[in-house]
Amino acid sequence: MPYTNQEYLPSYEELTVPELEVTSAVFRTAAHHLGKYCDNVSKEFMLCRSEENDPRKCLNEGKAVTRCGFEFFGMVKKYCYAEFNQYMQCVDHSGRLMDFKSCRKTQATFDSCIKETFGQDRPELGYFSKVRLHQTCRPRPTLAPHILPERVPDPPSPEELRKPTDKLKNPHFTAAI
Repeated sequence: MPYTNQEYLPSYEELTVPELEVTSAVFRTAAHHLGKYCDNVSKEFMLCRSEENDPRKCLNEGKAVTRCGFEFFGMVKKYCYAEFNQYMQCVDHSGRLMDFKSCRKTQATFDSCIKETFGQDRPELGYFSKVRLHQTCRPRPTLAPHILPERVPDPPSPEELRKPTDKLKNPHFTAAI
């Protein structure tokens, strides 16, 4: 997409954010608790993306999501490292699909540690599929006016369709009526 000089493009410094450099086993192990811990921040980012339709306007919300992930993993490392590592190793070695079913004991240990330190229960099945309203303090964006297309002309009335046309008045045109 081409841009003009009037368009705002963020600088490289604005776009540079440290990334969470963890494996898929770590994300899969922490997904439920991470999702619940960063729920409001993530909803704020997704609301911004859907309302603004311009990712440049949601850079700060995206950085907040990343910051929340760092905060969560930092707290897990500080308070529940042994339980998390044991659970993650079990999930990582449970097969190519990383099933949870063979790791329920280590999951319960990790969940109890999260409950004690964070005060957060593991979300119930279907929690992230439920409709959950999000209250925001961000101002509502102004939408461009919606321009409607020209009105479609009305179809001809039956009386107009019954009127003779120019073809019937033409002497060279014969029609059987």
